[in-house]
Amino acid sequence: MICIKIDINSLSRGIFIIKLPPIYIRNQHFLYIYRNEEQMTFILYPLPPAVELETKAVLKKAASAHRYLAELKGVSGTIPNQEILINTLSLQEAKDSSAIENIITTNDDLYREELFPDYAVNASAKEVSNYVTALKTGFDLVKKRELLTANDIVSIQSLLEKNHAGFRKVPGTSLKNDLTGEVVYTPPQDHASIISLMTNLEMFINDDSLYEADSLVEMAMLHYQFESIHPFYDGKGRAGRIINVLYLVLKGLLDIPVLYLSRYIIRSKTDYYNLLQKVRNEGAWEEWIVYILTGIEVTAKQTIKMVREIKAALMDYKHRIRKEHKFYSQDLINNLFFHPYTKIEFIENDLKVSRLTAARYLDLLADDGFLRKEKIGRSNYYINVALYSILTKDYY
Repeated sequence: MICIKIDINSLSRGIFIIKLPPIYIRNQHFLYIYRNEEQMTFILYPLPPAVELETKAVLKKAASAHRYLAELKGVSGTIPNQEILINTLSLQEAKDSSAIENIITTNDDLYREELFPDYAVNASAKEVSNYVTALKTGFDLVKKRELLTANDIVSIQSLLEKNHAGFRKVPGTSLKNDLTGEVVYTPPQDHASIISLMTNLEMFINDDSLYEADSLVEMAMLHYQFESIHPFYDGKGRAGRIINVLYLVLKGLLDIPVLYLSRYIIRSKTDYYNLLQKVRNEGAWEEWIVYILTGIEVTAKQTIKMVREIKAALMDYKHRIRKEHKFYSQDLINNLFFHPYTKIEFIENDLKVSRLTAARYLDLLADDGFLRKEKIGRSNYYINVALYSILTKDYY
């Protein structure tokens, strides 16, 4: 026999269905249910929760998070070619987000996979590369239509997993403790329930009139709900983290997807999963929302530093290459900073020069220390020394 304590004011977040007659003891604030553990099933309710989420602690942390997020938006806008940030930062996010799901790859393998997709680096690098594709596709959809639909989310997941399984149709999915094998959470099992909850989620993402709250508070609720629906067999976590940054773009808090929480989550992985479960078990929304808002603030500060360093490196390369080499052009600078690795074919295409000329340019830049020349199979590739150093730096 166990006792379940439920905050009556938080019942909108979900309820426990009692299959056999339990013993109820109720006071003003809580409902205590005594019954056998195997009789418990958690039912997830649609958003938004019918409780006050904008507590004093939440609003204080939201104000701070907004301040640094706005600064990041402004700093990002100072990079003339926005594709540079979209491409370089998405590579790091792909690596970190995949690592949360135990898909581990090195920076070198990931960057080489982007350059030589037909060269067998390793399976993890290919999966991480899929994340970059899914993220960019989602961003293009949001910018084009100013919407993020359930069908868009399915498309993102299909790019992540390279399948078209869609929303779960077969019951049996549960989340277990990796060490003990204990089931810690069972998400909705019925396909119709998943469709209904995802339809509600789509409305919540796109219709601000459904819940008048701070956008960052809404993002925290949105992330909890998506993770709790657990709509896919695989790729749910990575899809959820893509949705986070797309939501920030959709709401105008960022112009481009440059704020990624994955590294913050990696550093506090136990807290992340415990606080998600605490919302389900206790309705502990304030702790969860403050955790996410703290992640936004911390990550924004770090990304501001990174963007400023990228800009400084870009300007340094621009001035020195223009001074030292007659073949300088803005297209060349864009090429060198679009990706930490480049190759002869990219220079050929971007600068409209012959292969021999492109190779000569890159070799001269390598001789001067701007690039480092490496080899894979019979092909050469060139590493932007400054950019690689920035992207692989630990900003924590």
